[in-house]
Amino acid sequence: MKGIVIAGPTGVGKTELSIKLAKALNADIISADSAQVYNEMNIGTAKISKDEMQEVVHHMIDVVEPIKKYSVGDYQRKVDNILNENEEKNILLVGGTGLYIDSVVRGLSALPESDPLIRESLMNKSGEELYDLLKEIDQESAESIHPNNKRRVERAVEVFYQTGEKFSVLSKKNIKGNNFKFLKVALERDRAYLYERINIRVDLMIENGLLEEVKYLYEKYGDILKKINIIGYSELIAYLNSELTLDEAIELIKKNSRNYAKRQFTWFKNDHEYIWYDLDEMNEEEIFSDILERFNAL
Repeated sequence: MKGIVIAGPTGVGKTELSIKLAKALNADIISADSAQVYNEMNIGTAKISKDEMQEVVHHMIDVVEPIKKYSVGDYQRKVDNILNENEEKNILLVGGTGLYIDSVVRGLSALPESDPLIRESLMNKSGEELYDLLKEIDQESAESIHPNNKRRVERAVEVFYQTGEKFSVLSKKNIKGNNFKFLKVALERDRAYLYERINIRVDLMIENGLLEEVKYLYEKYGDILKKINIIGYSELIAYLNSELTLDEAIELIKKNSRNYAKRQFTWFKNDHEYIWYDLDEMNEEEIFSDILERFNAL
C-alpha cells in the first residue's frame, strides 16, 4: 500500500495538482487541513467545492460541528480507519497541517488520556513547584519545556504519575496505525508572490460572502465559536463585537494568513523527507510527471 503526501503553505496551489494526480492514479484524497474538518466553515477555510472535486472522492472534510473539540488523535484514528478499509486504493494525503500529516505518516506517541484527579491535584501547585517536581522526575523534559508553560509542565508530570515513564521518553514512542508507505512532496513559490496570492484570496473570500458566513455561524453558535480560533473567523468575530473596524479585520486576516504560511514553511522545511517543487521554476506538467515517476518507483 502506498500513497502521496502533497503538503505546502496555504494558497500555494495544492488543490489543482492533487486533483490531477488523483484522476491519473484513480486515487482518493484525504484532506489534512485542521480547519476543513468543520461543517459550515466553507469560505474562510477555502474548502473545495463539489465541482472542484471533479468526482474524486474526498475524505476528512465536514466531519465535525464547529463547536466540537477535535484533536490530532481524533484525526489520526479516523484516517487510519479509512486507510485500513481502502488498502487496495492509491491515496493522496493533501493539506497544510503538518501535525495531521505526521500523525498518519509517522504515528502518534502513546500518551494516556488526561486523568482529572491527577490534573486537579497538580493544578493546586504553583508553577515553580511543578517545575521543580519535573526537574526531579524528568530532567530532559524540564530542559525542553519553558518554566512559564505551566500547562505543558503539568502534562509532563501527569504522564509520569500515570505511567511511571518519563514524558521525554514516552512522547517519542510513536505508534503508526496503518501500513501505507508515503512519498512526501511539498510545493512552494516565491514568498512575495505567495503572500500576494494570499492577500488576493482573502479579498475574494470577502467578496464571496465570508462576513455573512461568519455572522451566520456566530449567531448560531455564539462565543463558543471563538475557541476554535481559525483565521478569518476570529478576526471577523472581533469586528462583529466592535473590537476592530472591517478594514482592520480584513488586514489582520491577511497578516495572520501570511504568518501562518511562514510557520508552515518552517514546519515542512524542517522535515528532510520532503521533495520540494517550486511552482515558479517548474510548470505543473513537469511536477506532475516527476511525482508520478517517483511514485511508481516507490
